[in-house]
Amino acid sequence: MHSAVLLIEFGSIILGLGLLGRIAGRFGISAIPLYLLAGLAFGTGGLLPLGASEEFIATGAEIGVILLLLMLGLEYTASDLVSNLKAHYPAGLVDCALNALPGAAAALLLGWGPVAAVVLAGVTWISSSGVIAKVLGELGRIGNRETPVILSVLVLEDLAMAVYLPIVTALVAGVGLAAGSVTLAIALGVAGLVLFAAVRYGRVISRFVSSDDPEKLLLVVLGLTILVAGVAQQLQVSAAVGAFLVGIALSGEVAEGAHTLLSPLRDLFAAVFFVFFGLHTDPASIPPVLLPALVLAVVTAVTKIATGYWAARRAGISVKGRWRTGGALVARGEFSIVIAGLAVTAGIEPALGPLATAYVLLLVVLGPLTARYTEPLAMWWTRRSAARAQAAGPVRPEEEQRAQTPVGD
Repeated sequence: MHSAVLLIEFGSIILGLGLLGRIAGRFGISAIPLYLLAGLAFGTGGLLPLGASEEFIATGAEIGVILLLLMLGLEYTASDLVSNLKAHYPAGLVDCALNALPGAAAALLLGWGPVAAVVLAGVTWISSSGVIAKVLGELGRIGNRETPVILSVLVLEDLAMAVYLPIVTALVAGVGLAAGSVTLAIALGVAGLVLFAAVRYGRVISRFVSSDDPEKLLLVVLGLTILVAGVAQQLQVSAAVGAFLVGIALSGEVAEGAHTLLSPLRDLFAAVFFVFFGLHTDPASIPPVLLPALVLAVVTAVTKIATGYWAARRAGISVKGRWRTGGALVARGEFSIVIAGLAVTAGIEPALGPLATAYVLLLVVLGPLTARYTEPLAMWWTRRSAARAQAAGPVRPEEEQRAQTPVGD
């Protein structure tokens, strides 16, 4: 009986996602917000909570994030990754400064204390690799000149999680400095080992995985990716980082074949991930924290756009590409919820969980919109300002001289 209910619930979810995807495609918008709203409607406190398929959907959601990052990794070689990280590490520092500080300040202003400030800083800092990967694919921007800049920022954030998550775990658990240092050392060692293997032995790994039989290629690539992601997560490193580096390690015909075979699976499980996110959000918990979440979302959307614009400008990208870079980085998602969940589980601050959920929901809906419309809106505003200046006519010499004269002289 339970098996029949599971099949009915999961089949209904997949069918509903397909219909929502058609609706989104007809109106030329991203399907992600619709997937999230569907999760809200049928999750905790929703219209018709789903019970039998919850555990299955949770596993599917994890696979969705892993596949999204694997597919991103397949687009680039190990040498591309290393050169991009070397070129764009200052953008990672600017990203942290501009986007972590608002979260920390908000927690302190709300009177939640320093530990909650460190947690909320991480929530507002980290963009959603899963959402952004999906949006870039939907918009056909994977091959754009600014995409390596976006990926560099995302990878720097994900690698930073290898340092940040053990620190947060130690803080919220109240463990000693020695235990926290051991966890941090293990996380850094694992991340470095996987990156070294991807860069140094990428060709060997590609030869091991290679097969002329599509079935065998699919099974080996998928199995290797999930295995590495699971081991990485067990050792306090992001599963997303592990999956991305597996994709980086594969190259040539293997990468092309894996991309073709895995694309349908990625689309399926990515949709399940966004539904799962909505399923675990109680709509009743959002209204009390909606105002501070909205203010924080607006502030950090602006700071993310500024981060992307600065990073793309530094890389020599055109003005349009700079705005596209900033708009693409706005979405927050899986990491933000994981970080907030650590604090909620430890009982640090009861209101932190609902605030983080409302914040992420706002930006995960806004993110696909800013990715699509930031650049055309910025260009429209630039042309409008130029037209106004031209309509005002040339500045007369005496007015120009008066404008350049310091006040008080």
